[in-house]
Amino acid sequence: MNYLPGLKKAATPLAALIGLLAATAAYAQEAAPAAPAPTLDTGNTAWMLTSTALVLMMTIPGLALFYAGMVRKKNLLATVMQSFAVCCLVTVLWFVVGYSLAFSDGGSLNAYVGGFSKLLHQGITVSSLWAPGVANIPEFVFSMFQMTFAIITPALIAGAFAERMKFSALLLFSGLWLLIVYAPVAHWVWGGGFLASAGVLDFAGGTVVHINAGVAGLVCAVVLGKREGYGSVNMAPYNLVYAVIGASLLWVGWFGFNAGSELAADGLAAAAMLNTQVAAAAAGLAWMFTEWLIAKKPSVLGIISGAVAGLVAVTPASGFVNPTGAFVIGIASGIICYFAAVKLKHALGYDDSLDAFGVHGVGGIVGAILTGVFADPAINALGKDATVLKQLYGIVFTIIWTAVASFVILYVVKALVGLRPSKQEEIEGLDVTLHGEVVQ
Repeated sequence: MNYLPGLKKAATPLAALIGLLAATAAYAQEAAPAAPAPTLDTGNTAWMLTSTALVLMMTIPGLALFYAGMVRKKNLLATVMQSFAVCCLVTVLWFVVGYSLAFSDGGSLNAYVGGFSKLLHQGITVSSLWAPGVANIPEFVFSMFQMTFAIITPALIAGAFAERMKFSALLLFSGLWLLIVYAPVAHWVWGGGFLASAGVLDFAGGTVVHINAGVAGLVCAVVLGKREGYGSVNMAPYNLVYAVIGASLLWVGWFGFNAGSELAADGLAAAAMLNTQVAAAAAGLAWMFTEWLIAKKPSVLGIISGAVAGLVAVTPASGFVNPTGAFVIGIASGIICYFAAVKLKHALGYDDSLDAFGVHGVGGIVGAILTGVFADPAINALGKDATVLKQLYGIVFTIIWTAVASFVILYVVKALVGLRPSKQEEIEGLDVTLHGEVVQ
């Protein structure tokens, strides 16, 4: 009796054997089970839940304290309020439409922006996975992780115009900027857009977050003009202890920022974490020694600013370079950002209050370029195709789009609600004049 399909009576024993083997193979092929569907990776998910909390900590309370410690006492509450309010505003906008614009299929416009298929997170369930077969994490976790990046980016911009923008203008500018500038750039690099297709490398946001925010901050500083009394009034930081606490929270949170961007608990995440630590420490020392040589004293503000500059610069490179490359990137960013924040700003005459451009813009550019220099295929296979020209391509497009769009948004906001409080309100302090509260 024939139990194997396709086996016929054979004329010879050899033919029978051949037929038996062929029929057995066919039966095995028919009976082979389908490949199992991707399932949730609990280890990766646990790491991403942790990373998401770490990155949120970078804005509240990290950036809030870092910036608040560097302004004058009369503007401390207003500065903290900016970070906290941006966190709330961006959370709502990201949930409603921002995530869809950054990480859904934009159809014929997909090279430039996503679509509206994930508006209000529709279609995403507790079973939906991001990167099936690779990371296998819930898409809700991925959206939340990316939300924390979207939160900190406009909050960083506020450092450039600290102590001189109306609160209503801040909210309107931040909301429009998130949807018009941030979401498209995130899509270009991480959502399948044209910069990703061109081979531009940005592991954790050197282009998307830091160049984007730094250039927008420079535009804001120029359009708003200088603070009242700039150059003649003492504008020394109110409380550098707050700034040190904030910088320390940023440093620790940055492990979620960079190592979390691997979306998995693996060796590459470990490399990104080590690279982050090495670059931050090297940059803090590089800024400190540079300042020590030039200004004759190593300042607390200097070393924390240097460490943040190193964290910024290693962000695009963290998952592409080896620790030696991260070390060089840290030293370069510490020295270059010192001159950008201390010398270039005064030479060109713009008032970048808390050095959003000098640290984040310049640091992001340094890191993006050096990613093309130090990318190591032994760390990440994508590094084999890295070039400085590709990195410059991404930098230039981001700068042009961010600068032009930010300029237009500012003038729209100016027409609608105005940008600056009155001269008297600014002199009195934004805490009491905009929020009715003061620090005793």
